[in-house]
Amino acid sequence: MRYLPALLAALSLSGCSGLEHPQRASTEQPLVAAERLIDAFYSFDPKQLRAAMNDAPASQPQLLYYQGWAQGGNYAILDRQPCQIASDSEITCAITVRDDLIAALGTGFWVTDKFHLTIRDGRIVAVRNSSNDPPEFELALKWLQREKPEVMTGPCRGFFAGGPTPGDCVRAVVAGFKAYRVNHEAK
Repeated sequence: MRYLPALLAALSLSGCSGLEHPQRASTEQPLVAAERLIDAFYSFDPKQLRAAMNDAPASQPQLLYYQGWAQGGNYAILDRQPCQIASDSEITCAITVRDDLIAALGTGFWVTDKFHLTIRDGRIVAVRNSSNDPPEFELALKWLQREKPEVMTGPCRGFFAGGPTPGDCVRAVVAGFKAYRVNHEAK
């Protein structure tokens, strides 16, 4: 017992370095969850992604579709930046990928996908994504919808809305993008 006061004094002087700082713990936990979600997305395992999005059920159909799309489009990570706190309620994760879609367009530009995770009480409650697709992507997609509408009613039925065949869809879009490129190079 006589050593207790000395022990308490030593701990108070050391700043309790062995204990986690509450503010650091509150920001690190969502960042760890965000990194796990990105790991789950690029594992191409829907079960892992569903588990990582357990508290974001409304975001699951779109992101699960995108995962199937990314797998079918042979997304390969070129650069993965650590997830960042964007605000009190949002974390962003930027990943640059090589994929069949952009390769089919021949732009020489690789896209950076950005995942926007809404955080509430330290939990991921919503996920959306954006990307810096080159202008050719949008032009080719509009051309495909106009010139080959059967792609959108067939393999791309439910396009990014939980459709049943995202892998088949992206492969059909890649074929369409190749046709778009040939068509526009001939002009």
